[in-house]
Amino acid sequence: MNELGQKGEQAAAEYLVAQGYKILERNWRFGKDEIDIIAEKGNYIVIVGLKARSTAYFGEPEDAVDKQKRRFLIRAADKYVIQKSIDLEVRFDIVAVIFEQGRQTIRHIEDAFYPTLRD
Repeated sequence: MNELGQKGEQAAAEYLVAQGYKILERNWRFGKDEIDIIAEKGNYIVIVGLKARSTAYFGEPEDAVDKQKRRFLIRAADKYVIQKSIDLEVRFDIVAVIFEQGRQTIRHIEDAFYPTLRD
Protein backbone atom coordinates (compact mmCIF):
# COMPACT_ATOMS: atom_id res chain seq x y z
CA MET A 1 0.00 0.00 0.00
CA ASN A 2 1.32 3.44 -0.86
CA GLU A 3 1.85 6.25 1.63
CA LEU A 4 -1.34 8.07 0.65
CA GLY A 5 -3.33 4.86 1.03
CA GLN A 6 -1.86 4.21 4.48
CA LYS A 7 -2.57 7.79 5.55
CA GLY A 8 -6.14 7.47 4.23
CA GLU A 9 -6.68 4.15 5.99
CA GLN A 10 -5.47 5.58 9.29
CA ALA A 11 -7.71 8.65 8.92
CA ALA A 12 -10.70 6.45 8.04
CA ALA A 13 -10.09 4.11 10.99
CA GLU A 14 -9.82 7.04 13.41
CA TYR A 15 -12.98 8.57 11.97
CA LEU A 16 -14.92 5.30 12.29
CA VAL A 17 -13.79 4.78 15.90
CA ALA A 18 -14.89 8.34 16.72
CA GLN A 19 -18.29 7.47 15.23
CA GLY A 20 -18.66 4.47 17.55
CA TYR A 21 -17.39 1.69 15.29
CA LYS A 22 -15.17 -1.09 16.61
CA ILE A 23 -12.38 -1.91 14.15
CA LEU A 24 -12.09 -5.69 13.85
CA GLU A 25 -9.59 -5.98 11.00
CA ARG A 26 -7.47 -3.84 8.73
CA ASN A 27 -6.17 -5.09 5.39
CA TRP A 28 -7.82 -8.49 5.80
CA ARG A 29 -6.87 -10.73 2.90
CA PHE A 30 -8.31 -13.85 1.40
CA GLY A 31 -6.32 -14.91 -1.63
CA LYS A 32 -6.03 -11.88 -3.88
CA ASP A 33 -9.06 -10.16 -2.36
CA GLU A 34 -8.59 -7.58 0.39
CA ILE A 35 -10.92 -5.66 2.66
CA ASP A 36 -9.43 -2.37 3.80
CA ILE A 37 -11.35 -2.15 7.08
CA ILE A 38 -13.81 -4.48 8.77
CA ALA A 39 -15.73 -2.89 11.60
CA GLU A 40 -18.66 -3.64 13.85
CA LYS A 41 -21.42 -1.33 14.98
CA GLY A 42 -24.73 -2.36 16.43
CA ASN A 43 -25.98 -5.48 14.70
CA TYR A 44 -23.76 -4.99 11.66
CA ILE A 45 -20.44 -6.16 10.39
CA VAL A 46 -19.37 -3.28 8.19
CA ILE A 47 -17.16 -3.98 5.20
CA VAL A 48 -15.42 -0.72 4.32
CA GLY A 49 -14.05 0.05 0.88
CA LEU A 50 -11.59 2.88 1.29
CA LYS A 51 -10.38 5.31 -1.34
CA ALA A 52 -7.92 8.10 -0.63
CA ARG A 53 -6.92 10.83 -3.06
CA SER A 54 -4.79 13.94 -2.97
CA THR A 55 -7.41 15.82 -4.99
CA ALA A 56 -10.93 15.39 -6.30
CA TYR A 57 -9.90 17.01 -9.58
CA PHE A 58 -10.19 13.76 -11.53
CA GLY A 59 -13.39 12.64 -9.81
CA GLU A 60 -14.62 11.67 -6.40
CA PRO A 61 -12.65 8.88 -4.68
CA GLU A 62 -15.76 6.80 -4.05
CA ASP A 63 -16.33 6.54 -7.81
CA ALA A 64 -13.23 4.32 -7.93
CA VAL A 65 -15.14 1.59 -6.08
CA ASP A 66 -16.33 0.17 -9.36
CA LYS A 67 -18.17 -3.05 -10.17
CA GLN A 68 -14.96 -5.12 -10.05
CA LYS A 69 -13.88 -3.68 -6.68
CA ARG A 70 -17.39 -4.30 -5.30
CA ARG A 71 -17.23 -7.88 -6.55
CA PHE A 72 -13.89 -8.40 -4.75
CA LEU A 73 -15.28 -6.90 -1.53
CA ILE A 74 -18.40 -9.05 -1.66
CA ARG A 75 -16.40 -12.23 -2.29
CA ALA A 76 -13.94 -11.45 0.52
CA ALA A 77 -16.76 -10.50 2.91
CA ASP A 78 -18.44 -13.83 2.23
CA LYS A 79 -15.20 -15.66 3.11
CA TYR A 80 -14.70 -13.54 6.24
CA VAL A 81 -18.22 -14.17 7.55
CA ILE A 82 -17.90 -17.93 6.97
CA GLN A 83 -14.36 -18.16 8.38
CA LYS A 84 -15.23 -16.19 11.54
CA SER A 85 -18.74 -17.71 11.95
CA ILE A 86 -20.29 -14.24 12.04
CA ASP A 87 -24.01 -14.10 12.70
CA LEU A 88 -24.62 -10.41 12.07
CA GLU A 89 -25.95 -8.54 9.07
CA VAL A 90 -23.29 -7.40 6.62
CA ARG A 91 -23.25 -3.84 5.32
CA PHE A 92 -20.99 -2.39 2.65
CA ASP A 93 -19.80 1.17 3.21
CA ILE A 94 -17.34 3.40 1.39
CA VAL A 95 -15.09 5.88 3.11
CA ALA A 96 -13.56 8.48 0.80
CA VAL A 97 -10.66 10.57 2.09
CA ILE A 98 -9.26 13.59 0.26
CA PHE A 99 -6.05 15.27 1.40
CA GLU A 100 -5.96 18.62 -0.36
CA GLN A 101 -4.13 21.83 0.50
CA GLY A 102 -3.28 20.65 4.01
CA ARG A 103 -6.90 19.71 4.74
CA GLN A 104 -8.48 16.32 5.17
CA THR A 105 -12.05 15.65 4.06
CA ILE A 106 -13.78 12.40 4.93
CA ARG A 107 -17.01 11.23 3.36
CA HIS A 108 -18.64 8.11 4.82
CA ILE A 109 -21.26 6.50 2.61
CA GLU A 110 -23.27 3.93 4.54
CA ASP A 111 -24.98 1.15 2.57
CA ALA A 112 -22.98 2.28 -0.45
CA PHE A 113 -23.93 -0.83 -2.40
CA TYR A 114 -25.68 -4.13 -1.96
CA PRO A 115 -24.47 -7.55 -3.06
CA THR A 116 -26.52 -8.88 -5.93
CA LEU A 117 -26.46 -12.12 -7.87
CA ARG A 118 -25.48 -10.25 -11.03
CA ASP A 119 -22.54 -8.25 -9.60
